[in-house]
Amino acid sequence: MLEAVGLTKQFGEAVALDRLDLQVAAGETVCLLGANGAGKTTTINLFLGFLEPSAGAALVDGVEVARNLSAARKKLGYVAEVVALYPTLTGAENLDFFAQLAGERVDRAARDAILSRLRFPDGAIDRPAGTYSKGMRQKLGLAIALMKRAKAILLDEPLSGLDPAAANDLVAVLRETAAGGTALLISTHDIFRAKDVATRIGIMRHGQLLAMIDPATLSAGELEAIYLTHMAERAA
Repeated sequence: MLEAVGLTKQFGEAVALDRLDLQVAAGETVCLLGANGAGKTTTINLFLGFLEPSAGAALVDGVEVARNLSAARKKLGYVAEVVALYPTLTGAENLDFFAQLAGERVDRAARDAILSRLRFPDGAIDRPAGTYSKGMRQKLGLAIALMKRAKAILLDEPLSGLDPAAANDLVAVLRETAAGGTALLISTHDIFRAKDVATRIGIMRHGQLLAMIDPATLSAGELEAIYLTHMAERAA
């Protein structure tokens, strides 16, 4: 569903992403794990068409993003680290507006079912989005992506700044979403949440994918040790 083939991005002499090869299948969750500057967000921005590749290609369901951006974006949902909502509109009005932009009509029953899965607070959907906590904004952003019926959803640090209860809720919904056949690509700093949600974890540093790991075969401590070893080796 998502594929990077030799995907490279340079800003002048600086290489932000270096020949990335990556595949994310339908129903799979891949977490890109690494520090700031590792290339995680650059990867997501290339799939979204926010950046143009210096070399290689990003493909969404076989569509090359740089060649047919509109067709690729129709298949994608996106949840940013800070979800941008219209603060004076209610949550429902924001959801309706973004669904219409995607060519979808909001079905009230389907909307309420998604909000229930997300454990969105009762009655909050009719309050101005400017009153929402970060966790509520993240949940509404994911609801917008789910209402779009995206084949793949890209999430950039979706758990950053969330309290443990909100993070647990979001992880549970991400698991359900992947189980329904959606491909998920998530950037994160959080080793332990990545283990909770990921089918595979890619460790990145300085624009390079250093390793791809099956987290089911490792304890959290073993995963952390592997990550720290890669960071130390690359820093040496």
